Amino acid sequence: VYRVVVAEGVTSWQVVDALARVDVLEGEVAGIPDEGSLAPDSYEVRVGADRTALIDRMQTAQELILEEAWVNRVDDLPYETPEEALIMASIIEKETGVPEERRQVASVFVNRLNQGMRLQTDPTVIYGITNGEGVLGRGLRRSELDRATPYNTYQIDGSPPTPIANPGRASIEAALDPAETEFVFFVADGSGGHAFAVTLAEHNENVARWRQIEAERQDQ
Repeated sequence: VYRVVVAEGVTSWQVVDALARVDVLEGEVAGIPDEGSLAPDSYEVRVGADRTALIDRMQTAQELILEEAWVNRVDDLPYETPEEALIMASIIEKETGVPEERRQVASVFVNRLNQGMRLQTDPTVIYGITNGEGVLGRGLRRSELDRATPYNTYQIDGSPPTPIANPGRASIEAALDPAETEFVFFVADGSGGHAFAVTLAEHNENVARWRQIEAERQDQ
């Protein structure tokens, strides 16, 4: 018996690519599953297990997680379907690696959508460049932020057309039960987490503080 571990925030292409290199599994996956449709988790398999059957297990698990979270969602969310919530969950997953922040990050994006603001989130832009195949491996260029694509949330209103990764249960639940805040901005705070703000003035102060931290790190 072996365990196949799918990390939160990986793309469907990355999952299929990794499974192809697990030599205790057999069979080929015919295509890339829909983004966001695979539940990150630890899966027990036996030697000779079929890769497609394992993908089916991941998809069934994600469907059940999303269905449960959708039934228990709070009121007044800017999503009309579970699929829209899954898109938001994938953005939350890519924006923070701090579990305690997920609901706060969710609140920022929900507040932006409710106020008619653009999401303006880098991970969606990156997905539009890579199509989820590997990592970008560099910072975003100004030309990429200025280019209109379906995934460039600096240029489009609302959410991208699909999820940008496979979110875990916690991010799905955060998307459907965000913290109650007035935050509409956040930026890295130097500790691995983020500083949140309600006003642009507060946000600019947080950005200046982050840039100072970056400059000090470069001087070390």
